[in-house]
Amino acid sequence: MVEVNGLGKTVDNGGVPLTILQDISFTVMPGETVAIVGASGSGKSTLLGLLAGLDVPTAGEIRLDGVSLAALDEDARAVQRGRLLGFVFQSFQLLPALTALENVMLPLELAGRKDAATLARDWLERVGLGHRLKHYPKHLSGGEQQRVALARAFSPAPRLVLADEPTGNLDAATGQQVIELMFDLNAKQGTTLVLVTHDEAIAARCGRVLRIQAGRLAD
Repeated sequence: MVEVNGLGKTVDNGGVPLTILQDISFTVMPGETVAIVGASGSGKSTLLGLLAGLDVPTAGEIRLDGVSLAALDEDARAVQRGRLLGFVFQSFQLLPALTALENVMLPLELAGRKDAATLARDWLERVGLGHRLKHYPKHLSGGEQQRVALARAFSPAPRLVLADEPTGNLDAATGQQVIELMFDLNAKQGTTLVLVTHDEAIAARCGRVLRIQAGRLAD
């Protein structure tokens, strides 16, 4: 599902090159759950953005479902994301002008699903928010917003879900509930999951852990 070969990312830091990632190589098989862990600033969120095609590497190659991202322009990468990926962000990334139902409907409508409203409603009920369909994000708690984000990520039946610190903005108890829900949804859908986290207990729930230290994969 994911092939990464010799991946590197360098940015301009006031005229001085700053290497964020260097010589990263790994594969993720369909149905695997993989955690990417590391200290703050180690490059793990940058790596997730590269996997999503939201940024481009300065070295190496990423292949998703056998397709090289380097062979795609920005529009084609967006099409690939819509076809293949679901996202769960630390900051939820819900659209504030849309209700919970409309936020979940959005990727389904973009995919051309005629039953977007029905599917979105069913998914919000699955995450325990059937009574919050018409509520806007500002009227939802952090945990409720992240559950909406989970419903939005899983509702199009993606083959790969990328999650970036999904409990980072939640208290411990709420974060635990969200993690339990995410792993339950992932198991039932048979999705491939790549999860960035600083929480070793969450990482231990995954089938494999990739540890990044100073921009490199640790042995």
